[in-house]
Amino acid sequence: MNSAASRYDAAQVWDWLGAVADPEIPVISIVDLGIVRDVQVGADGLCTVVITPTYSGCPAMQVIADAISEALAAHGVTRLTLQNQLSPAWTTDWMSASGKDKLRGYGIAPPAQQVIDISGLQRSAGSTAHAAISRQQPAPQVTCPHCGSAHTSLTSQFGSTPCKALYKCLDCHEPFDYFKCH
Repeated sequence: MNSAASRYDAAQVWDWLGAVADPEIPVISIVDLGIVRDVQVGADGLCTVVITPTYSGCPAMQVIADAISEALAAHGVTRLTLQNQLSPAWTTDWMSASGKDKLRGYGIAPPAQQVIDISGLQRSAGSTAHAAISRQQPAPQVTCPHCGSAHTSLTSQFGSTPCKALYKCLDCHEPFDYFKCH
C-alpha cells in the first residue's frame, strides 16, 4: 500500500467532504445536500468521488468539483477522480435530515414531500424492486421557516435559484424560498 493511501480512507474522505459547502446555499454541505453519492479509496491511493448534480444543467457543478478537489488536496489527497453520475437522477429525498434543518435555520423551507413512492414497490422472486417517482402529488404544505406557520402562499414558482420557489407567510408576512421537491 502506498503511503498516501494509508493516511486516509473512504470514511475520512466523507468527513472532509461534509465540510464542503454548497456554493448556492453555504449553510449546507454537498454531503447533506446528497450530491456526493459515493467515495472509494483504492490501495494505490486513488480517491474516486461520485457526484450527481441537483439537475442536469446545474451551473454550480464545476464550482462544486473545484471545491472538492481543493478540499481534498488540502488534506493530502493527490490522486483524485471525480465522476459525474446522472442516473439515477438526484432527488431531494437524498438530503439529510440535518441538511433540511440547516436549510430551515437559514430561512429556506426544506422539501415538504417525499418524491420516491416506496408504497408502490412490487417485490417478486428473482426481481429487483424499483421505486416509482410519483408525478401526481398534491400541492405541498409548506411551513414558514421563520415562524413555523403553515399558513403560506406560493408567490412565484421560481425563487432565487431554479431549484427553489418563492413563498410568503400569511402570518408573519415574511417572504422565503422553498426548496422544491425533485
